[in-house]
Amino acid sequence: MQQIDINLFLNNSAYFYTIAIGMDSHYSYVSNNYNRNFDFNNDSLLGKHFSVTLHPDDVKICAEVGQKCFENPDKLFSATLRKHDGRGGFVVTQWEMQALFNKGEPLGIFCIGHNITEYINTQSQLETATTEIASKNDQLEEINFIQSHVIRKPLANIIGLAGILSNMDIDHNHKDINDMIISSAEELDTAIRHITSKAEH
Repeated sequence: MQQIDINLFLNNSAYFYTIAIGMDSHYSYVSNNYNRNFDFNNDSLLGKHFSVTLHPDDVKICAEVGQKCFENPDKLFSATLRKHDGRGGFVVTQWEMQALFNKGEPLGIFCIGHNITEYINTQSQLETATTEIASKNDQLEEINFIQSHVIRKPLANIIGLAGILSNMDIDHNHKDINDMIISSAEELDTAIRHITSKAEH
């Protein structure tokens, strides 16, 4: 099978970035897609210090991962890094890195990455929505408790007292009013039971 030069294969990828960083911490190779997305001076990132594209706080991450790469040359190491978006903000990128050697001599680090900003934003929105749902559920449970116990207790007392009045010797007008109180209280009790039942499901 014919050997493929991965750099040439991925150089024009619209989705992946490929870069190499030399021992002097400068870019020794940058793919077209990486240049297109992170070179905002319209020349080339080739030969520039790798930190020019990075969020300042993420330079330390690169140093730590780079050290692991040289300590374990046969392994790939991952890193999540923020890159300048050219508009004052940052995009989030995910990388895999491996040390480069030539006859035992370290040459630098090769990296392949892609943009995961949309994924991160979606995860954040999902976490926010989950928190909001949990909060709403807590509120519903509290409302359900209030309806079941706090409101229905005095309502049951009203129905009971009205029942006592209906068995007493009262004039016709007071009896009509009492009947209306009983009817309204029973309607309210039915409505509360219905709402409570829906909240429980």
